[in-house]
Amino acid sequence: MARTRSTSVLALLLLVALSFGAALPTAAAAQAAATKVQSLEGITEYRLDNGLQVLLYPDPSKPTVTVNLTVFVGSRHEGYGETGMAHLLEHMVFKGTPTHPHIPKALQERGARFNGTTWVDRTNYYETLPASEDNLNFALELEADRLVNSFIRQEDLFSEMTVVRNEFEAGENSPSNLLSQRIMSAAFDWHNYGKDTIGNRSDIERVPIKNLQAFYKKYYQPDNCMLVIAGKFDEKTAMQLVEKHFGSIPKPERELPKTYTEEPPQDGERSVTLRRVGDVGIVAAAYHVPSGAHEDMAALDVLANVMGSAPSGRLYEALVKSKQATAVGSSASNWHDPGVFQVEAEVRKGDSLDEVKDILLDVVESSGDSTFSEEEVERAKQKLLKQRELAATDTSRIAVQLSDWGAQGDWRLYLLHRDRLEKVTPEMVQDVAKRYLRRENRTLGIFIPSEKSEKAEVPPRPDLAALFDGYQGREEVALGEAFDPTPKNIDERSQNVTLSGGIKGILLPKKSRGEAVYLRLVLRYGDLESLKGRVTAAEMLPAMLVRGTKHLTRQQLQDELDKNGATLSASGSAGTAVFTIQAKRDKLPAVIDLLKQVLREPTLPEEEFEILRRAQLSSLEEQLTNPAVLAITRVRRQVSPYPKDDVRYVPTVEEEIERFKNVTRDDVQKLYDEFLGAQAGELAIVGDFDADECLKGLQAALADWTSDKPYGRIPSEYFPDVPGATERILTPDKANAVYMAGEAFPLKETDPQYAAMVVGNYVFGGGALSSRLGDRVRQKEGLSYGIGSYLSSDAIDARASLTISAICNPQAMDKVSTAIREELDRLLADGVTPSELAQAKQGYLQQQQVSRTSDATLAAILTENLEADRTMAFYGDLEKRISSLSPEQVLKALRTYVDPNKLVIVDAGDFAKAAAEGKSAAKEPAE
Repeated sequence: MARTRSTSVLALLLLVALSFGAALPTAAAAQAAATKVQSLEGITEYRLDNGLQVLLYPDPSKPTVTVNLTVFVGSRHEGYGETGMAHLLEHMVFKGTPTHPHIPKALQERGARFNGTTWVDRTNYYETLPASEDNLNFALELEADRLVNSFIRQEDLFSEMTVVRNEFEAGENSPSNLLSQRIMSAAFDWHNYGKDTIGNRSDIERVPIKNLQAFYKKYYQPDNCMLVIAGKFDEKTAMQLVEKHFGSIPKPERELPKTYTEEPPQDGERSVTLRRVGDVGIVAAAYHVPSGAHEDMAALDVLANVMGSAPSGRLYEALVKSKQATAVGSSASNWHDPGVFQVEAEVRKGDSLDEVKDILLDVVESSGDSTFSEEEVERAKQKLLKQRELAATDTSRIAVQLSDWGAQGDWRLYLLHRDRLEKVTPEMVQDVAKRYLRRENRTLGIFIPSEKSEKAEVPPRPDLAALFDGYQGREEVALGEAFDPTPKNIDERSQNVTLSGGIKGILLPKKSRGEAVYLRLVLRYGDLESLKGRVTAAEMLPAMLVRGTKHLTRQQLQDELDKNGATLSASGSAGTAVFTIQAKRDKLPAVIDLLKQVLREPTLPEEEFEILRRAQLSSLEEQLTNPAVLAITRVRRQVSPYPKDDVRYVPTVEEEIERFKNVTRDDVQKLYDEFLGAQAGELAIVGDFDADECLKGLQAALADWTSDKPYGRIPSEYFPDVPGATERILTPDKANAVYMAGEAFPLKETDPQYAAMVVGNYVFGGGALSSRLGDRVRQKEGLSYGIGSYLSSDAIDARASLTISAICNPQAMDKVSTAIREELDRLLADGVTPSELAQAKQGYLQQQQVSRTSDATLAAILTENLEADRTMAFYGDLEKRISSLSPEQVLKALRTYVDPNKLVIVDAGDFAKAAAEGKSAAKEPAE
């Protein structure tokens, strides 16, 4: 469960929750009828008599359906002593009802992607499942049930409180997160936006169960909710199911209280300083701005983009290009009540924070007196509108995003904000900069800090009824086809091609929402010997290729992509460069032309090289005290002990820092000149495109482009003689500890026992909250916010690995480690039960089906298939083998490959502080 960020969720245990007045909806109860309110751009709104707001957003092209229930309660609604209550309640609602006692397990069995998140103005719960009337009925029944019948029990609070506290501790590890909390707390004297959604530690630990029950009963009612259904479904059937499950919930008699605290205008600059262990300095500032519904917010969003975007943003130009900061950012909050405009800069350890602070504040606070050019404002608008347009091709994303727009007061703000963005002018941007980015309206924060009272007046929240009087919206986005993501259908619909130089390609044309298309190109080069000493240059090469060509600077390239409503990204490692494009059908040929420039005419600018190198160094220096990075690096180094001169060698963080200090732009240029070409690789295009036109452009991009250096695949090697080990790493001042364990074994994806290992891992820890690790360590014992196991495998090399990870309070590490070992020993001794096996099969197979509904994921699968010289028939066969597995086969595979005594176990955290706190607590008298 998350605050502003999405994370997974749990649930379990049963009992009855009628003690505080929750009533089970019954068929005999009078159902609240639905009234159609309006229809805008493909979104139809209904209202039930009990007050429930319903939005239907059909998309027949996606074989999934998403149900998103937003409860309009967040940290803004919490009272004294209740900080974190909305977020804690989000966790508790996953603990079940009398009808659905095991919610995560029920969702997992249907292959659902699900989550719950909490933010300042709302809490939301969503699940995306394979599209079917049965799954839609299940999701609606579940959400209606837990809306009013959840177990909010003392025993669940005991275990879940420690999980939420662990999440609180995880946030304490991030200086950026902590600094943001301190700034908000200083910026707001009275309004609850000054209190972090995760809450105060003592409130989390001490909240009485009766208070939590009362909070739940007050806010979790149909007249305080918005239900969104998106994806593939029949609208008439959907509304019948909504009326069946939600209509039987009576409208509450209580009158929902409204928040009424208004933050007075700030009358002088404020500052906070944070001193904690870390390796990267931060300078940040926040300025009060209007609520999300106010017309100024569109101009403020554009202003944030003009300030913080790379590479032409004003802060980027002033701080990153001058090498005084490694990264900058800027954002404007769109909240129910007046929020903040934030700017931030990261500074390498040893560089001057004061100089960065002075430059940052001068750039921001003088902007109201400067002229904003048409070019920079249009660039920002194009980028913002492109992001919206790309997001609009995925109705499941919009279904969840509507939570925040609805929480601002009216979901139609999602549409109105777009209209306002299009109308923003340079004069409007300058006007909001002048009125809000003022010294007396600033709260400064520094992670290592008026002479006269002035006020920045923030307008009141507008009248939404008047705002939307006569509003009509626009035409809805073009719909795609109903695509069947089974391996058999994917193979039947695909076309194999061969491009210039021998690159293997596969084309999967299909009608997609918004005429969207996804392209993935993988170029392969070099071998184990020829790439020695070139690993760091290889890691930088893909990112450098998209930073300028002979005809386009980095900014001009980005502008062209924005004009075409497309993205082009690059990544890679030694021997591999991966390029991905997301675009619309009619724009893809133009973007392929841009890709041609990137591949064939890169300039690898020295200035951009230095910016990238410094950013990498800053990121690595931040990892020097990161428990998770240190632990997983130590495990990987021991499980895969390659020699230091091998390209597969796992360096320490310190060694990586030295590599990036020593790498030069000439190293990258030489690697490009000598190695890169179209002699080996794979291509996949998935979505709505003209095959002939795209292939013509790609052939031109790759023609006559080969390297004299031969390509040889870099294999993954299994080391059979690695002994088990246990190690502890001390990371002072880190409130959250990390457990990592791993071992490798000789297994590849085509081996007979691979399917059994997949299911065995799923039962052990791969099935998230419904797995054995999730059930015991998080659900029952409440020791960890995040725990799981992961099976990594290869299609060609007989080298696979099992990794186990968990986070926890340092004082709980011994309990977590013991629980993990006990569950692994129990699994290897007794195997899986028939019930576990059946649930794992169903959950895993439906998850695979859902994952293939993502064009990006499908393109990655198809390129992997090309490299391995296989088709989707491999997955069809794998799924058949999984379906026919017996408990005995799973146990045999686990015993064959997993040896607990060969696990390399590393934990990292502030165990010295934890020990001291434990001794102190032991001395305190019992109450």
